[in-house]
Amino acid sequence: MLTVFTPTYNRAYCLHQVYESLLRQTCTDFEWLIIDDGSSDNTKELVAGWIEEQHIPITYVFQQNQGMHGAHNTAYERIETELNVCIDSDDYMPDDAVEHIVTFWNEHRSDKFCGFAGLDAYTNGETVGSKLPLHLASSTLFDLYHKHGVIGDKKLVYRSSLTKLHPYPLFEGENYVGLDYKYHLLNQQYELLLLNEVLCHVEYLADGSSRNMLKQYRRNPKGFAFYRKSLINLPVGSTGFKYRQAVHYVSSSLLSRNKNMLKEMPFKALIVSALIPGLLLFGYIKIKTRREYVLKGMANDYPMA
Repeated sequence: MLTVFTPTYNRAYCLHQVYESLLRQTCTDFEWLIIDDGSSDNTKELVAGWIEEQHIPITYVFQQNQGMHGAHNTAYERIETELNVCIDSDDYMPDDAVEHIVTFWNEHRSDKFCGFAGLDAYTNGETVGSKLPLHLASSTLFDLYHKHGVIGDKKLVYRSSLTKLHPYPLFEGENYVGLDYKYHLLNQQYELLLLNEVLCHVEYLADGSSRNMLKQYRRNPKGFAFYRKSLINLPVGSTGFKYRQAVHYVSSSLLSRNKNMLKEMPFKALIVSALIPGLLLFGYIKIKTRREYVLKGMANDYPMA
């Protein structure tokens, strides 16, 4: 019924939290897929010990580092169950999470939906952001955040046959593309059901991507430009929303030295209007991340314009 998949990179020190939470599940209709994205710690040996215990079905896949989106690509290629959910390596599931997922889908299964959204909560039990609107049974992800005022990360459970579609592009030397690129594409044809139950406890660690976003911007400009371009091209979104994406697109294009940024966009007037704020954002990112590049001997990677 369900594959719980976990992308991990040098997280042997906390991966046990996911494993222990899966051992406690009140419903055992799941398997665990671990995508090791090039770890150099003892992740492989740790997981081998768990596999030998045979308490839950575990599949371990090692690959050269591709970033979170590359690990998701590998997971979706291998998943064979009807549903899947990603539980990050620094998070864990409440004891009844799988039961909630399986029961909810059995009650509401329909080809009209690509899956459903549940809640994330901090380790103290407090919901991350807001709960899902009680007056809605379903929605697109875009409308949840931009129309209905939902805030904070949510746990997404998807039909595996659909997540195999629209693989994330890989850019040489980079390891980041926004994961909701795929979700927004799916939402052009399907909505998500809404489940106001906590499916995941989260902890935003210091080495996680959410706490290092400016560094991610600088390290992965092609991936960010692609992501912003995909948001601009969505058939939904206000002019203000698209303008904000255009500012980020300009900034990321400057970081990647993409001389064809205007040619590659159908909305050329929008990009032209975003040039000055995009240039300012470009400068801000370079200044805020300059120390890291100096320390690594990389200060001249992106010379100041």
